[in-house]
Amino acid sequence: MMARRPKPVHHAVDFGLDITTGDDDMFRWFLLCYLFGKPIQSGVAVNTWKLFITKKLDTPWAILEPPEYKLTRVLREGGYARYEHVTARGLRTCMEQLIRFYDGSLLLMFESCETEDEFSKRLQKLYGVGPKTAEIFMRETEELFARRVE
Repeated sequence: MMARRPKPVHHAVDFGLDITTGDDDMFRWFLLCYLFGKPIQSGVAVNTWKLFITKKLDTPWAILEPPEYKLTRVLREGGYARYEHVTARGLRTCMEQLIRFYDGSLLLMFESCETEDEFSKRLQKLYGVGPKTAEIFMRETEELFARRVE
């Protein structure tokens, strides 16, 4: 039996993102983590994410704007062969919640949390965000929490 390759560890900086600069990069990182958290190869997640950025579907409002079938088309173009309808629907539900509860701002969510644990729990209340997605996303927020202590 062949040994399985370890899964790659992704960081925001690998994708030209600095989540400490504000909501735009923080949201783009969240979107990528959301895709990483789904049962799909990481290369497909990255390709799809790049399409979202290129097509300016990189804010919660921009993702809610087009009809679901257009999001499904972007997911398919990125390499999703299955689950693209479920993923599109889930992403839209997640964006609706993010807008409703935090004015579309992950930074606002972060600022309203006392601890990393609370932040993780709030992230996981968003539709489609499980422990793995929250863990990947929060690797990058450690610095923000550390700055608070200083």
